[in-house]
Amino acid sequence: MRPSGRNLSDLRTVSIETNVTKHAEGSCLIKIGDTQVLCTASIEDRTPPFLRNTGLGWVTAEYGMLPRATNTRNRREAASGKQTGRTVEIQRLIGRSLRAGIDRSALGERQITVDCDVLQADGGTRCAAITGGWVALRLAVNKLLKAGDVVSDPIVDHVAAVSCGIYAGQPVLDLDYAEDSVAGVDGNFIMLGTARLVEVQMSAEGATFSRDEMSSLLDLAQAGVASLIDAQKAAI
Repeated sequence: MRPSGRNLSDLRTVSIETNVTKHAEGSCLIKIGDTQVLCTASIEDRTPPFLRNTGLGWVTAEYGMLPRATNTRNRREAASGKQTGRTVEIQRLIGRSLRAGIDRSALGERQITVDCDVLQADGGTRCAAITGGWVALRLAVNKLLKAGDVVSDPIVDHVAAVSCGIYAGQPVLDLDYAEDSVAGVDGNFIMLGTARLVEVQMSAEGATFSRDEMSSLLDLAQAGVASLIDAQKAAI
């Protein structure tokens, strides 16, 4: 029995509320169980220097957690003067994932920054950030299309992510913190709407895993991502 009472293949309850901030070109609040992430997308008419005069656009991301997003207070990274390695790794992952669903030539020489701020953490924050970040990105691009600033839609596919792992010897979908903190194997799966893989992060957390177990986790992830994409479609 999972701590939440869910079946092995059940996602937590998912909700995505759009246009939750006034100023950002795209925004949403995504809730997956007790994990809550505010995602905003901001459009700038500039690109990083390495893309100047290439005709290509850029999508990047920043990620952070509020001090009481977890059960104990974490010091703000700004107060220490630098980001942790975990924060840098996660925001790079979000940026890579979202770029996988973008035609950068269709975007033109502009940058869209997706900010993902964790209001409350209960496992799977990076996956929620990617899934919600795509919705914010979609809404921002819709404004570009409506204004005629881009000729063709730069977004070529959905991008969503879900965690899977081996908990109490069983492959399970969408780990919450109670499961993630003791799981023998932990993985994050990022996929397109076509079910093509963008990235897989898997590691043994005290117990190794077989190729068959990895295949089981991949099957769970594919079904979970399909459900998350349905939630994205409903939100927009």
